Amino acid sequence: MPLTATLARVDADLAAGRVPMARQRLRGLVSSFPDDLALRRRLAEVYRLYGEPAEAGRWMYLEEDRDADETSAFEARYRTPQERMRALAWRGPESLARSRFAREQLAAVRAACSDALGRPVDWDTVSFAPDDETDTGEGRFAGFLAGAGCLVVVLAMLGIWVNGLVALFD
Repeated sequence: MPLTATLARVDADLAAGRVPMARQRLRGLVSSFPDDLALRRRLAEVYRLYGEPAEAGRWMYLEEDRDADETSAFEARYRTPQERMRALAWRGPESLARSRFAREQLAAVRAACSDALGRPVDWDTVSFAPDDETDTGEGRFAGFLAGAGCLVVVLAMLGIWVNGLVALFD
């Protein structure tokens, strides 16, 4: 569907109070047109309707007139440079950004991510590479607990099955 037709549907959704549908359509547009700052601004406006300052800050991060509280909320939610880089959902080089401020912001986030990882990164690879982040050990215990829980369930089911089999032949 063309950009203008989708934006018309977004306007119709908002007018009819279908904010979740408008948000979904705008997220799809931002995914298709990551360099369109006007789409990011519209998406931020929708998140303001939800009362989500972190997400509004996420989508306004590349705008010079962004709200400082929203930016702080975004940076608090996405603490590491890798998380911020992924959250911004940019693709391609910074030179595609349509404003000097956006190019500078993108370059700063990418440089911080490169410093944190100890190697150069670009926008097209970091958003799809969760293995790049340093392993902090978080999640290992949760994975262990999930595995142990599955093992307990399997053993319980096996015990019930054996008990039923023994009762059948008694």
